[in-house]
Amino acid sequence: MRLFRNNLLFRQLIILSPLVYLIHHFEEHIFFNFRDWRLTYFLDNNPYTSEEMLIRLAAFMLALIFFHQIKQNRASALLVLCFVMTTQVVNAIFHVFFSFYFADFSPGAITGVLFYLPVNYLIYKAAMNEGYIKSNIEIAILFILGSITFALFEAFGPAVTLISIFLYPIAYFLLKTKEA
Repeated sequence: MRLFRNNLLFRQLIILSPLVYLIHHFEEHIFFNFRDWRLTYFLDNNPYTSEEMLIRLAAFMLALIFFHQIKQNRASALLVLCFVMTTQVVNAIFHVFFSFYFADFSPGAITGVLFYLPVNYLIYKAAMNEGYIKSNIEIAILFILGSITFALFEAFGPAVTLISIFLYPIAYFLLKTKEA
């Protein structure tokens, strides 16, 4: 028996993103202490608690998914894809890379590899099959944008999230205009 049918749609698969995000958060902050690990190697530039970041990011993720469920167009799909690329794919790579770089396990690496990467592979595959993504170059562009956003967040903290949230509607209208 297959775990997933071949015909699961993008709009169905993106619902898994908030679920794997919650599981990932559980690993980072219930099983382990990601915040202490992070403060060992990176600046303390995030005044928000882990729970507050969870609520903020999950709420925005759900809003993007809901928006896509209504619009179901390429522009809304690309916003969802950019967000999960930043918060999940690049995040998983961050955990794995810095676990090796510092020779110190980064809490979040397990769920990053076991959940984020496989779920997002399915999401991106469905997005390509449905024409939301036209080429691997677009995936690379989303990866670069996600990596830049993630790095800026690590360097400057939650202000980057706020700026990003304000840029998403602008990006939507620019992408929508390009489609027309």
